[in-house]
Amino acid sequence: MTTRRGSEVSVIATMMVVFSLPPVARADESSVPPPWLGLEGDTGGTSEERYSVPEVLTTARLRQPKARVPGTTTVISGETVRDLGFTALADVFRLVPGMTVAAVGSNQPVVSYHGTVAYEQRRLQVLIDGRTAYQPSLADVDWNTMPVPMQLIDRIEISRGPNSAAYGNNAFLASINIITLSPENTAGTAFHAQGGDLGIRNYTAYHGRNHDDYSWRVTWQRRESDGFDYQFDSTDNFREVAIRDGFEFNQFYYDGIVHPSPGHSLELRAGVTDGVDQDDPLKMGEDFYVQDDPEPDEDVRDYFLQASYDYTGFDSHLLEFQTSVQSYDRHKNWISCVPIVAGQPPVCARFNEDFQQQRLEFELQDTWSLNPDLRLVSGLGYREDGYESETFFNGSGSIYQSRIFGNLEYTPIHWLTLNAGANWEHTSLLDDNFLSPRLAANFHLTENQTVRLVYSRAVRTPDALEQRADWAYTPQDVSPAAYAGLEGERIDAEFDAQSPVDFSDFYNQAGGDLEEERITSREISYYGQFRLGQGILSTEVRYFYDELRDLVAGVINVEDFDLGNRVAIDQQGIELETALDLGNTRLRLSYGYLDQDSEYTANDGIPVDEQQDILALESRLSVRHSGSLSWIQRYPGDWNTAVAWYVADEFRSGPYQRADFRLAKTVHGTNLSYDVALIMQHYLNDNPVLSRDNNYKDRNQFFLEAGVRF
Repeated sequence: MTTRRGSEVSVIATMMVVFSLPPVARADESSVPPPWLGLEGDTGGTSEERYSVPEVLTTARLRQPKARVPGTTTVISGETVRDLGFTALADVFRLVPGMTVAAVGSNQPVVSYHGTVAYEQRRLQVLIDGRTAYQPSLADVDWNTMPVPMQLIDRIEISRGPNSAAYGNNAFLASINIITLSPENTAGTAFHAQGGDLGIRNYTAYHGRNHDDYSWRVTWQRRESDGFDYQFDSTDNFREVAIRDGFEFNQFYYDGIVHPSPGHSLELRAGVTDGVDQDDPLKMGEDFYVQDDPEPDEDVRDYFLQASYDYTGFDSHLLEFQTSVQSYDRHKNWISCVPIVAGQPPVCARFNEDFQQQRLEFELQDTWSLNPDLRLVSGLGYREDGYESETFFNGSGSIYQSRIFGNLEYTPIHWLTLNAGANWEHTSLLDDNFLSPRLAANFHLTENQTVRLVYSRAVRTPDALEQRADWAYTPQDVSPAAYAGLEGERIDAEFDAQSPVDFSDFYNQAGGDLEEERITSREISYYGQFRLGQGILSTEVRYFYDELRDLVAGVINVEDFDLGNRVAIDQQGIELETALDLGNTRLRLSYGYLDQDSEYTANDGIPVDEQQDILALESRLSVRHSGSLSWIQRYPGDWNTAVAWYVADEFRSGPYQRADFRLAKTVHGTNLSYDVALIMQHYLNDNPVLSRDNNYKDRNQFFLEAGVRF
């Protein structure tokens, strides 16, 4: 067992400090708290409106004030995202306690909650406007191609802790729901550009109109980056050499909402992504003898279609139906020249890592308000995930999932709200049924203060690559002619047995015997909101204790594909999130402490040193301390400044610290407005996170922004 125990986590002292703050008003002892309204980060409206307890949607699928939510939820407003001047969507999650952000495969961002499975985000559910956004067969998230212009983010809700009771098995550790602005709120035309060091160029343009019963918006987004500056060549005494790991994507979106008659609402969304994700020949590894002509870049062709229908004609019901289809189409090929016979020319051939993934999903949901104290959300869903790849799967396949979910909210007395929810799922991959329950009790100390007790259990089933991988390469365009017999022959175990040359590094196969992962989570948390003069202070503190069992761990690549239900983790920690809104001044603080103990539990004969390597790989993004501090200040004359600091320590390669600065000016005209901004990102240390090849030449990166709206 590997141990990372520090001093025992204590929440009592923190709670005492928080409880000592003076609340504005206390709930009437003889009445049920009112249906508090408002959204966190919304600084508009009167002082009383701004002081209302914020609502969230994601945690239980119910629109609930934070005082009633069955779990800790971070809400980041789109205004905060834009004021801090992020150049990449993944960076936004540095604001969330317990979340870490890094890059794998050089330019591929990864977002992790508590750090497990760093290179594949299999235990994190990501939604865009309620639509699942992870790739079906790989259960991974491509943040670079995420169809979310940051200029059109309304808010982001992050439910911290298992949320499988609401969204199924990928919400194993947390869930993210990115909610975009409605076309009803973005009428007109706007253009925004951001660019600077590292070849970063982000462009967004949209145009929309409002009619009596129909609103629409079309959007174009282009994103470019040169990636990191250099890598190390292990074949040449680790000499610094340039790296090709940039990308360029064009994206087009349509959003429309129509109200054909009272009580009926239909929203349509569609999007297309087209571009190139670069891959450096050296970064792919010397074992594959990859040539640099042509470059082994990945062509990206993605699209999605989504339709949502709401009916509010019932007195006590809200009926919602949603369907979506998504396609991820990736093509990547290169030439490898492998020396087979000493003294003879190498054998050259073209190889590929093409794959296609599709998802079809249906969901029906009903929200029933039986009375002011009792509400029930329930529904059912169906999902079909298809995949096709000669290289990764030796063909095609599909996975079917069906689910039934529900959450009951009950306030039997003014100072107590109970939530009971569960999700039942059947998956064809394991041909089995799984139940993920959650129970929560929210004790309302005042109208604006709540203590939560939450108990939840969840599972995560393996994805197609983990369970069904049949990974091998098929040479095409083989030369010289003496080896023409290799043309179209799949290099797998059968081929290797017939060949005098060892090709075993070019194929591997999944065992197909993986079982579900399990987590049992316990949470004690506090939420409070207070008035300080004309300002508002909100604070949320979470203590958690999680038991993770039968985690799928090991290595995923063609040279060493070895997975098993091998790891158990006990983790506990405390997370703090507080924000102060003084009108023109907004301060935000987050902090996460994680104490994680891991144990290798499989009896598979692997040597102890290899067991320790697997444990280290599993938690390579787990950090003991992480946090952020931001200060957004508005000045007369429509000037705006933002300062932010992000930190994560005890990465295996060292700490991560970055400070961001932004200076902005907005000019309002009669029919248009425009803004300009200068951004600087300063890296306080130059330790590459995760990969030694993630290197910058300069710790200071500068960017310019400009936008116009009319």
